[in-house]
Amino acid sequence: MEISEVVGRVDYGGSLPVENVQALASNNLEEIPPRYLWPEMEYEEYCSIEENLHIPVIDLGKLIGNQFTSPEDELEKLHSACRDWGFFQLINHGVPEELIEQMKTDTEDFFKLPLEEKKAYAQLPNDIEGYGQTFVVSEDQKLNWGDMLLILPQPIPQRNLRFWPSIPTSFRATLDKYSTEVQRLTIRLLRLMERNLGLEPEKLTSMFEEGVQGIRMNYYPPCMQANKVMGLAPHSDATGLTLLIQVNDVHGLQIKKNEKWVPIEPIPKAFIVNIGDIIEIMSNGEYKSIEHRAVVNRRKERLSIAAFHSPNMRTMIGPVPDIVKENTANYKNINHEDYFRLVIASKPDGKTLLDHMKSEHCKIDE
Repeated sequence: MEISEVVGRVDYGGSLPVENVQALASNNLEEIPPRYLWPEMEYEEYCSIEENLHIPVIDLGKLIGNQFTSPEDELEKLHSACRDWGFFQLINHGVPEELIEQMKTDTEDFFKLPLEEKKAYAQLPNDIEGYGQTFVVSEDQKLNWGDMLLILPQPIPQRNLRFWPSIPTSFRATLDKYSTEVQRLTIRLLRLMERNLGLEPEKLTSMFEEGVQGIRMNYYPPCMQANKVMGLAPHSDATGLTLLIQVNDVHGLQIKKNEKWVPIEPIPKAFIVNIGDIIEIMSNGEYKSIEHRAVVNRRKERLSIAAFHSPNMRTMIGPVPDIVKENTANYKNINHEDYFRLVIASKPDGKTLLDHMKSEHCKIDE
């Protein structure tokens, strides 16, 4: 496995340290600490799973394999999913099933470790990598009922081995292979998206070559007052494209559709894919990032693994000029490093980050 020491890493800021929720939940609390209480959860509107009959399912095998029965129809389904939902489930994606299962097992085994062993991989000041929580930017901010391990496996020269667990012993090799596979899958999806957006080949994908990848393993402990806590606050992903897998059989992902929270029941062996803010910006709003959240189960823990993909740090974040019509852009252009700092300094709060990027009749640079 090729893992380099840290090369040329930049201090972009980090997250404030908070208490470990897994340990907190194991104490049989009679009262939830106030910072974890989200009382508005009780009053929000939900859809039932039975209503979710039209959540898009995309068959990648029809688009990149030898199953060209109706590739144009599948391309249109993908285009509609990105434009109207910002979300879809991806089947026949080509990532080996045994690798996915090993990634799940290693994630479960990591969170079973004693707290002191997990703390060996704790986040450091002014860094988002490691074990803890991300995007805690103030002492009075509401907190999520969950812990996470965030690792940045790509680009390879900037990997930081300090945050890669050595227990379980297979973890590092598994993560290395998994990172490569989901990165490759992301590029395949982006090629299809640039085709649907009317772009020349490599116009979009070239920005994501040697791109930034973050893989976040999420652990949400059970909570008897699950209707008052939040596993992950409502937000849209600030990155480009997210590929998520469910680790165990406890569901909790919800997306916001027509002002209601829609619970998602993952399809076995499928990736859940969602458009992030960067793709919304680059497509000039043609594709929409999706607001989503994670809720907590009363009796069972929930685990998931999210792989986030962003362009390389040389890329300017802004609408692709070839997409912008009549020279009018809906979003500003910003240096990727400045965008990254803006993301890390912001708490999860719906799609408010995009408000910072919106521009009234902003002209594209020639």
